[in-house]
Amino acid sequence: MTLFPEMVLQGLNTSIIGRAVENNAIQIAAWNIRDYTNSKHKKVDDYPYGGGAGMLMQAQPVYDAFQAVKASIGNKKTRVIYLTPQGKLFHQDAARSLAQEEALVFLCGHYEGIDERVLEEIVTDEYSIGDYVLTGGELPAMVMIDAISRLVPGVLNNEDSASYESLHNNLLEYPQYSRPEVWEGKHVPEVLLSGHHANITKWRLEQSLKRTKEKRPDLYEKYLDQKQK
Repeated sequence: MTLFPEMVLQGLNTSIIGRAVENNAIQIAAWNIRDYTNSKHKKVDDYPYGGGAGMLMQAQPVYDAFQAVKASIGNKKTRVIYLTPQGKLFHQDAARSLAQEEALVFLCGHYEGIDERVLEEIVTDEYSIGDYVLTGGELPAMVMIDAISRLVPGVLNNEDSASYESLHNNLLEYPQYSRPEVWEGKHVPEVLLSGHHANITKWRLEQSLKRTKEKRPDLYEKYLDQKQK
């Protein structure tokens, strides 16, 4: 649910997510909130009560857009996610959890936000992708949709891919190499040329541990805590 559906669709209908849509592994639709305003001038915002800078998105068009979305989805269980700096921080565990859901609705705000009354009425979850302010909720929604979609079966060509990427089990991904064997005097590690799968797996785990400890000590601590449970 957005004021800029073309921005969202152009960004998502490419690469892996675009192919997943073509293959019906997932479905993505963008609903233009402006289409549901009662204003003959297609206005969706107004001044906030109490004064203050900027404009606020009104409750009516947001609510009516949501009713149209609900009618389209049918009886599917639905989570409605509002993208806001006030939301809980989005992370990989949240992506894994949301990937299990039948239907997700992302509400993208603009201006100074959205009338609180409609948020109370329809929103089930609030998420932020970081402690900074963006122009609107479209980019955060696209980030979340990308991260969630790749965990849905059938989206990635290689179903094992998601299991070996950064942040799996709170570890960063090990270093990767491709041809040629020597580039600018730098050699591919010998173990990767050995064909010995057990040794390669061991080396990759060691590298993941080393990289996580050096670059993300916070994740390394989580990994150690997880191992002890």
